[in-house]
Amino acid sequence: MRLVLIGWGAIGREVSRLLVARGAAVSLVALGLREARALPYPVITDPGALAAQAPDLVVEVAGRAAVLPWGRAALMAGADFVPASTSAFAEAGVLEQLVDCARRAGRQVLIPPGALGGIDALSAAARMPLARVVHEVTKPPRAWTGTQAETLCALGSLTAPYCFFEGTAVEAAQHFPQNANVAMITALAGLGPATVLRMIADPAASTNRHRVVAEGDFGRMEVVLENAALAQNPKSSALTALSLVRLIENRVNPLVI
Repeated sequence: MRLVLIGWGAIGREVSRLLVARGAAVSLVALGLREARALPYPVITDPGALAAQAPDLVVEVAGRAAVLPWGRAALMAGADFVPASTSAFAEAGVLEQLVDCARRAGRQVLIPPGALGGIDALSAAARMPLARVVHEVTKPPRAWTGTQAETLCALGSLTAPYCFFEGTAVEAAQHFPQNANVAMITALAGLGPATVLRMIADPAASTNRHRVVAEGDFGRMEVVLENAALAQNPKSSALTALSLVRLIENRVNPLVI
C-alpha cells in the first residue's frame, strides 16, 4: 500500500518508525510539508502534487490547518484520507466539504480513535438515542503549558485537581486545538454538539487520563484510559501514534480487529 504522511512531527516520525519496525506491508512514498526539507523520503509542499504520488492512503499529522487542503487533494487523487487533527472539524463547513468530496470521489474519510478507546462501542450505542456523553481529559500541569490553561489557572502551583474548562466539544476544539482532537472524535462518534468536555490539570497525574461516560437507550458505558505521554511530545499520548499504526495496518492485513 502506498502511504503519504502529511507532517513530520513527533507523531509522524513515531508512526513511520513503528511501521518499519513491525514490517508492515506499507511503502511511505512521500511526506507532505509546508517547506522542502532534506529527509529520507520525497517531500511535496503543494497538495496539487499529491496525485503524482498515486497514494492509496493519506494520513494527516500536521495540524488542523492541513486537514482541508490536503484532505481534498487526497480524496480527489483517489486515496482515502485519515485526519489526526480532528479539531479542524470545529470550524464550520470543514467536515461537510470533506465528506462531499469523498462522496463524489468514491473514497472515505477515516476518523482514527486517537488517544481514546471504546469509540467503536460509543458509535454503536449512538445507533439508538443517547441521553448524555461526558468526556473528561486529565493531564499533568506541564502537559497544559503553552495552552489557554495558563491563563485560566496557576498551573505551577496547583495542589489538587482543577477543572479549568467545561463546555462543548466544539468550544474545546476551538480554544485548545492541540489537546481537543479527542473531543471532536467523541462528539462525532456519539452525541455530537451536545457532548460535554471537561479539561482538568492534576498535579498528581503521571499520565494523560481520559474518562468517557455515555448513557442512553443502549444502557450505560464508562471508559477510562491512563495513557503514557509520547516521549518526544508530552502533550500527545503514545496511543495516538499507535492508533494510526493500527488503522494503517488494518488496510493491508488479512485479519482486521
